Amino acid sequence: MATRKLTHVDKAGRPAMVDISAKAVTAREAVAECRLRFPAAVAAALRKAGMATAKGAVVDTAIIAGTMAVKRTHELVPFCHPLPIEGCRFDVAWAGESVLRIECGVRTTHRTGVEMEALTGATVAALVVYDMCKALSHAIVLGPAKVLAKRGGKRDFGGARA
Repeated sequence: MATRKLTHVDKAGRPAMVDISAKAVTAREAVAECRLRFPAAVAAALRKAGMATAKGAVVDTAIIAGTMAVKRTHELVPFCHPLPIEGCRFDVAWAGESVLRIECGVRTTHRTGVEMEALTGATVAALVVYDMCKALSHAIVLGPAKVLAKRGGKRDFGGARA
């Protein structure tokens, strides 16, 4: 088994952007999720209100913000390359009585993958849900956030379906 090493560190141990110039251009996709756990009474109130608060439509606002974040990931995460985003989709649904699941799938055709874009989209969407619901409770918990699948690079895993 090959030894893995950190990719964002140069030979001198300093931070460095990965040089992707020798990589092949391929179709790449990634799917990530972030969950929010609400106090039971807050989840019940949100369900009853159709996921709307005094600030507006929670899910719609979260999807718009998450999409904007996907497109700007390279501005937020220092060593991410700017990528042409060819597809971005969200699935927001209850995954239990008090857990909201936000899934973000991202596609591109490029030399590097879109895991960071998918994670950024899912987590920023979750932050927006928190922001819009915090008047109901500050006991809302974000996480875990994780990559569920990726395809198109050296190591594929999961069933990417962006």
